[in-house]
Amino acid sequence: MNVTNIPFVKHVGIDHKDADTLQLDAKQSVQNHIQSIHASAQFTLAETQSGLYLQELFPEYVGKVVGVLRGSTVKYKAPAMTSIIAKATLSQEAKEKFVMQLERKGRATLAIDVSVFDDKGTLTMQGVFTWFVQKI
Repeated sequence: MNVTNIPFVKHVGIDHKDADTLQLDAKQSVQNHIQSIHASAQFTLAETQSGLYLQELFPEYVGKVVGVLRGSTVKYKAPAMTSIIAKATLSQEAKEKFVMQLERKGRATLAIDVSVFDDKGTLTMQGVFTWFVQKI
């Protein structure tokens, strides 16, 4: 699934920067009252990046599982005044634990770390997005 084809993601204006990185341009439609990128737009970028990362990590499960966001925690670090990108990470240990649990129980959770940066490399937001994944 191409995450940029999700209607809400399209509405916000998220697009691929490259194959595994999403970006959001600093356009008027995503600005807040101080002309920085709205917190909810940054959240949408980060959450979408976490879902894309989940697909990229486990291509063997695409079409065989359904994943839904179970929870998240985010912290905004600096105003995002320019276009932003999101980067996701996960430890090898967490990946292995997820696969073991999914294979054993048919369902598992996975917490993906996401950082959002502006054009200058300034960290604007950090978050952890916890996904619940179940075999279908």
